[in-house]
Amino acid sequence: MIKNMLESTPSYLQTGGFFLVGVAMLMVVLGFVTYAILAERKVLGFMQLRHGPNRVGGRFGLLQTIADILKLLLKEDTIPRDADRPLFIIAPVIAFAPAFLVIAVLPLTERISFANIGVGLLYYIAISGITTIGILAGGWASNNKYALLGSMRSAAQMISYEIPLVMSVIGIVLLTGSLNLNDIIAEQQSVAFLFKQPLAFFIFLIASVAELNRTPFDLPEAESELVAGYHVEYSGFRWAFFMLAEYVYLFAMASLTTILFLGGWQAIPYLTFIPGAIWFGLKFISVVFVMIWIRATFPRLRADQLMSFGWKVLLPLALLNIFLTTIVIELFRSF
Repeated sequence: MIKNMLESTPSYLQTGGFFLVGVAMLMVVLGFVTYAILAERKVLGFMQLRHGPNRVGGRFGLLQTIADILKLLLKEDTIPRDADRPLFIIAPVIAFAPAFLVIAVLPLTERISFANIGVGLLYYIAISGITTIGILAGGWASNNKYALLGSMRSAAQMISYEIPLVMSVIGIVLLTGSLNLNDIIAEQQSVAFLFKQPLAFFIFLIASVAELNRTPFDLPEAESELVAGYHVEYSGFRWAFFMLAEYVYLFAMASLTTILFLGGWQAIPYLTFIPGAIWFGLKFISVVFVMIWIRATFPRLRADQLMSFGWKVLLPLALLNIFLTTIVIELFRSF
């Protein structure tokens, strides 16, 4: 493990080592974001029978996202005259920082993990919730009623869907008896939790799409609904930070889904000769593809439909899953 390797080095090198590992991981995540945006555009274009980017960077548009980043860097950074300037400036950072912090507890392979803590799952859930504060702060600091409405709607959505998201993984915690993500992966050596907890997977996948503010749950930033929502007053790279947070969370959430329900780096029986990193990558890419597929397929929900679905459908199903899991556990203990 990377942490153990660094701890075996002299103390004066540890700080620099942790910093370099963090920077390297940030570069990996930013590389994923760059080409996840391109992949999303190409897949959406294929599914909707139209061309994706095909001009900047050759036939496949490989440099299109990089060109978009340069455009955002060169755009004027405007701050409304009556905005709460300090809060307006720091809000995108508050929204983005938790998205990167949660990656610390995600074991990507048996050897590549950063912080193997006993409550890794709880850490992920707790830290990711801070992003809601950044979104609220951005809407409030903008001194714009449309931004404020967008931030309030976003907070209501994220809180509403975070509850069934958390409730859906309680069944896994009951089966493993641990909040440690490495222990959860080890428990799936023979059978993945996708097959032991199919209802939980269904709830978790839908709630995670809502938490990511992706279609069909993208009301907080729907241009036709709320004039771009909570970030309507943001421009240039400050606006890009909000979008960057969403795609970093796509990386983190797809990784967490792979860990919780698909066995992480665990290999399929009789194919154990394939390295764990490849297994994790294949499962991870599959989850990302499904999320893009959902975006290409479903229309946007109305606000009342969105809230009703979270509270009246997903939450009761999550409670039902906990009840059924508890019954199964007790039956196995009895027999």
